[in-house]
Amino acid sequence: MNKTILLLKTLLLSTNQWNIYKHTGDKKKRRKIIGSFIGTLVIYLMLMGYSIAMCIGYGTLGMIGKTPEMCALIISVLAFVLTLFKTNGYLFNFREYDMLMSLPFETKTVAACKFLYMYVKSLPWYLSISLAMMIGYGYFAKPAVMVYPAWIILSFVLPVIPMLISAFLGFLIAKVSSGFKKSNLIHTVLTFIFVIFCFSFRFIIESLFRDDKVAATLEKTSEVTGNMSKFYLPAGWFADAVTKNIWAGLLLIGVSALLFAVIFQIVGNSYRNINSALKSHAAAKNYKMTAQKQRSVVNAIAFKEFKRLTGSTSYMVNCAMGEVLAALFGFVTLILGFDKIVAIVTQNAPFDHALLQPAIPFIIYFFIGMMATTACSPSLEGKNFWIIQSLPIEMKTLYQGKMLFNMYLTVPFMAFATLCLCISAKIPAVNSLLYLILGFSLCAFSSAWGCVCGIRHMRLDWENEIEVVKQGTAVAVYLLPNMFVVMALCGLVIYLGTRMDHKLLTLIFILISGLLAALSYRRVIVLSKPAGK
Repeated sequence: MNKTILLLKTLLLSTNQWNIYKHTGDKKKRRKIIGSFIGTLVIYLMLMGYSIAMCIGYGTLGMIGKTPEMCALIISVLAFVLTLFKTNGYLFNFREYDMLMSLPFETKTVAACKFLYMYVKSLPWYLSISLAMMIGYGYFAKPAVMVYPAWIILSFVLPVIPMLISAFLGFLIAKVSSGFKKSNLIHTVLTFIFVIFCFSFRFIIESLFRDDKVAATLEKTSEVTGNMSKFYLPAGWFADAVTKNIWAGLLLIGVSALLFAVIFQIVGNSYRNINSALKSHAAAKNYKMTAQKQRSVVNAIAFKEFKRLTGSTSYMVNCAMGEVLAALFGFVTLILGFDKIVAIVTQNAPFDHALLQPAIPFIIYFFIGMMATTACSPSLEGKNFWIIQSLPIEMKTLYQGKMLFNMYLTVPFMAFATLCLCISAKIPAVNSLLYLILGFSLCAFSSAWGCVCGIRHMRLDWENEIEVVKQGTAVAVYLLPNMFVVMALCGLVIYLGTRMDHKLLTLIFILISGLLAALSYRRVIVLSKPAGK
């Protein structure tokens, strides 16, 4: 058997939840795995529903022919972004590195296997989108029968190229950061910079297309997806392969295989050095022993969580990205002006921008509440959880420390961003104070509700922290409902703001969010008690 496939099979068997379900005798663990399957299935169905709805829109507008290109672009963007977040946890600085490198495999084999492992774990997300869009395309376009097998086969190949590009960029970031003493911190900062650049890339492209020369070359092209598929060739190859030209599909497969071989030949040459640098820690030559700071137990746990966050690129990028984006959004709004930002986002829609003012706390919370550290921090204890249970502290105290750290992390960024928007929008001082109180209440709810999700869906048998930070059931249960509810609340607050005083409206939501935070905190205390008590 090929060494890469053999190693991949071993990794999948050791971490596969279905395999654990079949062989474990722990009924509680089996129930958790079933709950995880159900939660994941619901998320896949939501993605499929969204994809089919998109196809219905295309079909209604008579643009169903653009569906293959749109499918390819959505999956490619999703694969690129998700891989960028996962590269540090899967390819570099992973926990089982020493064990894998002691096996009789070449470094490029280990690196390629870890990439394939990341590909297999992410594949269901991409297939759920692709197959759903295939169904929508088939319903409206009534294509030939051969379109369906071609679409299904190429759906497995489509994410490979963007994943390889993203992994190679992650490799370059890791290689640059490995040359510094504080390699993990440098790696985190470089990853933050690149992710923020990706978020702002839309505006760079938009400004580029306003140039007269570019506009002249694209004036005959009416569809944005058509333009993008010309720049990103694999999307065009996929669209051609499933509609008219099977050779384009062979080209997509061939380029993916060639790019895979070339990239991991390059990565293999520096793989050991990068991982060694990322896993090492520098020590100061002039270190002096000083008196230790005394903290309360809850603050000590919060500080421990801070050290864990700053010591893990994956954890920090996934859990602190929202706070960084909130601060940047607040700063940009303060510089450009609230009205200018609203005009850009709404494409100069004619309405009174003051209507958006009551939604400011929820707009900031959309960033801040994007991810709570408490949703994954209970699971991150991993196989050391038994040590915590043997310590002379109550589990209630442990979870209080984790919630306190999330408050330490979110509240300062929330306050900064909220004040920036209030100053820019020239909001009265009383309203601004109420918005800050509401923001604080929302942060408390995020911390407590995230902890409820983290405890209820705790997973301690992970082999890679990405499985908890990015793919954990607790994260999905916290993230998706929270995100959609906040979006709905923004619309509701704007609507209610046209019919009642903004101060009264804010007070009502302060009471509601405070009550929800208190109920969630109460639930954490109940869950922290041992069974039977």
